[in-house]
Formats: sequence, structure tokens, C-alpha cells
Amino acid sequence: MSDGAGHSNTFGGSASAHGVVQARDVHGGVHLHQYVPDAPAIVPHQLLGGTRHFVNRSRELSRLGQLVADGRGTPAVLPLAVITGTAGVGKTSLALHWAHTIRSHYPGGELYANLRGYAVDSPVSPERILGRFLEDLGVPAALVPVEGERRESMFRSLIADRRMLVILDNAVDSGQVRPLLPGSAACLTVVTSRDDLSGLVAQQGALRVRLETFPAAEAITLLRTATAEYRGRDRRADLAELARLCARLPLALRIAAERAASWPSMPLSELIEDLRDESALWNVLTTTEEKGGPDAMRSVFEWSYRALPAPAARLFRILGLHPGNEFGLPAVAGMAGVEPAEARAQLDTLVSAHLLERRPAGRYEFHDLLRAYAADQARKRDGEAERRAILERCLAWYLHTADAAQSVIAPFDRYHLDDRFPAPDAPLRFARYEEAFQWYRTESGNLATAVRVAAESGFPALAWRLAVVLRAVYMHHNAFDDWASTARIAVDAAVRADEPAGQAEALESLGKSAFQALRLDEARDCHRSALAIRRQLGDRRGTAVSVNALGLLGLRLRRLHEARAHFEDSCAIFRELRDRRWTALLQGNLAESLCELGRYDEAVRTLEPALAEFRVLGDRGSEGNALFLLCWARRGADDAEAAGHAIEAALAIAGAEDNQVWRGHWLMESARLELARGNPEVSLCLCRESALIQRRLGDRAREAIAQDGAGEACQALGRHQEAAELHRRAVALHRGLDGRWQLACALHNLADALHVLGEREQARAAGQESRELLSAFDDPQAAARSRRLAQLLERG
Repeated sequence: MSDGAGHSNTFGGSASAHGVVQARDVHGGVHLHQYVPDAPAIVPHQLLGGTRHFVNRSRELSRLGQLVADGRGTPAVLPLAVITGTAGVGKTSLALHWAHTIRSHYPGGELYANLRGYAVDSPVSPERILGRFLEDLGVPAALVPVEGERRESMFRSLIADRRMLVILDNAVDSGQVRPLLPGSAACLTVVTSRDDLSGLVAQQGALRVRLETFPAAEAITLLRTATAEYRGRDRRADLAELARLCARLPLALRIAAERAASWPSMPLSELIEDLRDESALWNVLTTTEEKGGPDAMRSVFEWSYRALPAPAARLFRILGLHPGNEFGLPAVAGMAGVEPAEARAQLDTLVSAHLLERRPAGRYEFHDLLRAYAADQARKRDGEAERRAILERCLAWYLHTADAAQSVIAPFDRYHLDDRFPAPDAPLRFARYEEAFQWYRTESGNLATAVRVAAESGFPALAWRLAVVLRAVYMHHNAFDDWASTARIAVDAAVRADEPAGQAEALESLGKSAFQALRLDEARDCHRSALAIRRQLGDRRGTAVSVNALGLLGLRLRRLHEARAHFEDSCAIFRELRDRRWTALLQGNLAESLCELGRYDEAVRTLEPALAEFRVLGDRGSEGNALFLLCWARRGADDAEAAGHAIEAALAIAGAEDNQVWRGHWLMESARLELARGNPEVSLCLCRESALIQRRLGDRAREAIAQDGAGEACQALGRHQEAAELHRRAVALHRGLDGRWQLACALHNLADALHVLGEREQARAAGQESRELLSAFDDPQAAARSRRLAQLLERG
């Protein structure tokens, strides 16, 4: 059984080659069709609450109802509704109202996403939404794949046999929606957008429902219904005039109704005059092209805003400066510099005025038009210095709360934040991993946006620090999109801040992100640049970190002598610095390169002190990896008994931690050991178990290695036909990846099996391809394989 196949499947974000063994496929993603959760399927219920005082829309509801009533969905035509119309016309209200009436038809649950197509920030990418949906459906964050196409495939696979309702709110165009569409006719998707979404209608057969402004009668009904509990019988003529001033747009009507309900003793005619005054003001300030619905809404916004108590009005303006449309109470309190109870009271005032929407779990959200209006009011009414102080307080709150989260989520890989930006009064603290991760998951969009906003708003020093603080969280949860984007911003921000040490940290982060996404040339350039800066600064610790990163890159590319030299240099520096954990990690990395080079006795001597150190530190994952490597080294040194003790201890750790990722990987070393001991039947069982785990985890690279190992066990059992089939599967899987060494090994094994079966031409083709791949490597294992293949090919 081939040594080393897959051992250099390293995690580029970690300090060590195996220090964070997650179910990541660093070859670019996971095999989405093969992810099968062991736990019962999660049934998400994500519908937001329906709109109070929903009025009519009977014609539109009747048209939408046809999708459910006539079973329109077929394998060729998926049930898809698109609700279009101008801003504030009630698209989301209609979608949610209808969704609540039909949710019983969809026992598989409901997924909801705001695509933010017309927010101040960029629309949310389909890849980000898919990642969130996958986690909502029970996929661990570490197993969400990198590429958008694979996320699509996994999403459709997971919901293929479920009847689900998917609400995609506020789409910018058809292209944003298509990747999010289920593939099953049992699922119904409802999309809202200001765009006509003609592409979805033409290509996906969507039912389009265009919303117009309310007819006068329905607008009056909405106003009367919303104010009935608070006001006497207002004259129909006054209600009609109020509706006209609101352009009969539901958003404006609801805000106006709330204002009227708040002043029950004031005649409606007087309120109308106030609104007319605001309209006149807007007519002076706006151009002819802007007249109409948007103009009417601005007037209503101003009318309602002026009625707010001063503290609530100030908070409204402050929230217009928040990086995102949606936020929680702690962030609001930190941004405003007030106690949470005071912030909650003011938020309640804004919700009551329909200037803010309440969301589940203590969250609040702006309509994008209201957020733009709030930001505009802040620019007009608050000085630049005050706005800058508010934004800095907000960004600092996110920085320090993210620091608290990383300290719990990834304590061994955290970045140690300096005191350049003092902590605000109320950053959150987390006692448990689950709390910290849930906060990160909820705020992930705001965190990535905060990095960008900080860089664009004159806080480059804060921008790169926030990005680097988030690095440890990103690397532990495969947040590839945010990791890459924030790291790029951080590199530029650190340059503008004139902080070379920060530039090196940002380059390190970008390099690790690039390594993880297999942009290996970019990863090399980033780590070399970071190394040059750190050497110039005299930063010995940073130098050692960068040298280690280059070693990991060499190991990944199977440049083993280069990797070994880097690991030795880095280890020497950490030993000099008396950093015990980093020294142990580098000893593990060095031992792996020694195992790959066939220097097993050296590897054993290197691993034993590292293993002892990990036990003292209580780092169970690194201890298990050291035992895994020790088994490999002991096996190579022909000490099967000691090797057995090591891998048994490693697997015991995986069992105690209930970590299937570790178990699936370490089982293959146990299988290699059993084959070396002359127990191919046991080896075959272990390979099969490993392959099954990897298939469930979606790790194609390691599944291919397990299939190949099973083939070698079958060859030892004389089951050559079965072996050839297993090797073919391994080859097919490796071809979809970039692992040239693993592919070469699998092709060699296939050539051996085919030769025994007498299939000489196919054996020759596989052998020749394997030799061509092996020619790129200069290590002893590659040379030995090449010699064996030459002998095989000579025998013909």
C-alpha cells in the first residue's frame, strides 16, 4: 500500500500539516453529491412574520395559488413565482403573506434569504447564500465546499427528496437567482425583485406577478384598517388625499398610518397639511425626473422622522451609518454608546413607526430605502467628526467582539490583537464555542462588510486588524469567499496605514487563503512577500511563521527537500524563541517530510518530543496527528508493534472526541499497517470504513486514497478483478483533482492489477502515464516507483 498518498493533503491555514485536520478538500471543494448527514435532516422554518393589516391583493394571490393548486411543477418546469414591482410596492409583504398560507403544503421546511439586490452595499453573492443554506440544512461549516457549482450541487442534492418552500427576497437580476433554484419539482421558489426577471420567465418558465400601486379603494382600506383601533371615523376624502400623497405605495401608507395612529386626537386634515409641507419641500429639493413614487416616500419618511423623539431620531441616523442593513441589540448599543435597555426602547420606537423591522433572535433590519434615507439624514444633520466617531465606535465594537469570538473558536491559531483601537464599553464575551460561533455566523455578513467599510472610510489600520482577527475563524470554518475578499482588502489597507507588520499579517492571511483554494502561485508570492517584510523588520517569530508556510507549500507540491529545509529553519527559530507549541508543530511537519523521504528513524526521533509536548499542552488534535505520523514512521522502520500502539492511541482520541474527520483519515494508516503485517482482509475492512466516512464527509481526495488502498488489499488477497475496479475508481476521482502524486500512485496500482489480469495494453497505458507523472518528482519514493514501473513495462 502506497506510503504518503494523501498525507501531504495539508491544511494551508494551520501552522502544521495536520494541525487542523478538518474535512476540507484542499483540492478545491468537496464531492457534493456524496455528502450524507448521519443526523436526522434539519427542517428549517425561516419565514419572517407576515405583514399586519395585509389588504386585498386577491387577484395576485389567485394567480400565485395556481402554482400550488394545479401541481404545475414537473421535471421540466419547476414551480417558480417571481413577484416584481417598484420599491415599496409590497412585494415582500405579498410573498410572505402567501407563503404563510401555503406552508402546510411543504413539510420539508422553508428557507428565506434577503439577496439585498438594491441595498447600498453590493448584492449578496449566490455562493454566500448557498453556503448559509447548506449550514441551515445541517452541513457542518467545515464541509461547505469552495466552488459555487459544488455548493449548488450539494444544495440540490440535499433537498431533492423534500417538499420545501424557498423565498428569495429582493433579487437584483436573474443571474443572482439561478444558482439558488432547487432542482426538484416538489419545491416551490418565490422570488421578489424590482427587476422584471425576464430571464427566469423565458428560461425557467417562472410565473411572473407584477405588483402595481394600490387602487385608491385598497389604499383607503389599508389606512382605515391600520388606524381603526386608535382613531375615530376619518373622512373618506381625507383618507383618499393621504393615500394620494403616499403615491398609494404600501410602505409609505403603513408609515403614514402609524403616524396618524400616534396622534389620535389630531384631525387627519392637519396631518395631511404637515405631509403636504414635506412634499413641497421635497419638490423644491428634487429634480423633475425624481418626481413620483420615490418622491412621495421620501416625503413620508421625513414626515415620520420629524415626529420621532430626539433620542430615537438620533439612533435612526446612527443606524444609517451601520455597515449593514441588519443588526442586533448589542451592536446597536455599542455603536450608540448607550446601555442595551435604552437602545432597546429606542429601537422599539423605530419599529412602531415602521422605520425599522423587527427580525427573529433580537435582530432588526432596515428596508434599503429607509437605510439610505437614514444615512442621508446623518450626513445632513450630524457633523463629519461626529459621524466619524460613531462609525469608529461601531467598527471597534466589531473588532473587539470578533477578537473575543476567535479566542474561543480557534484559541491556538488566534491573532493577538494590540491596543491601537481601545475596546468600546460593551463588546461581547463568549464562554463557550457554540456561543462564539453562533455570533460569528449571524454577523458574518456585517463583519466582511465592516472590513470594506473601514478601508473605504479612512480607517485602514482598523480594516486590516479586523481582517486578520477573522483569519482564524475563516480557516476553521471554510469561509473561503469572505477570507479571500477581506484578506485582499487588508493587504491594501495595511499599505495605506503604513504598517509593514500589518501588511505581513495580511499577506500571510491572503497566502493561506490562496493555498486553501489551490492558487498555489499566489500563495507562494504572498508568503515570500510576508517573509521579506518580516526579515526587514527583524521579526523573528513572524519570519518563522512565513518559513513554515513555505514549507507547507513545498510539502503540498511534493518538493520534499525544500519543505524539509524550511521546516528545519522555522523549527530552529521557534526553539530559539522558546515557543513550545510552535516548536512541536514544526517537529511534526518536519517528521512528515522525513517520512515522505523514507528517513523513518529520524522521523521517530523528531516526533517523540513533539508528542510529549502536545500531551502537556492538552492539544488533543495535534497529539492524535503526532501519533498518526509516529505510526507511519514506526511502520517504515519495521517496528509494527510500536506502530500499532501509536495508531490505536490516535484512533482512541478520535473516538473520545467523536471526530469522524480524524477517524476517517487515521484509519488509512491503520490499514497500511495491517497490510504490512500480512493482514489484507483486515486492511480491506479498514479501507472500506475510511472510504465510507470520506464519502459522507464529501472529501473526494481522501475517498480516492481509501479506494486505492482497498484495491491494494484486494491484490494481496488475489482478487485482482475487484482490485482493478477499485483502482479505476481511485484514478477517476483523482483526475478531477490536482493531486499528481496520488494519481501517479493509483495509476501504478492499476497497472499492476491489469498486468496480472493479462490486460497488457491497458496496463502499459496506465504505467506509462504514471511514469510521466512521477518524472516531476525527485524523491526516493518516486524513484523507486519509477524503477518498478520500468520493470513492469519491460515485461510487457
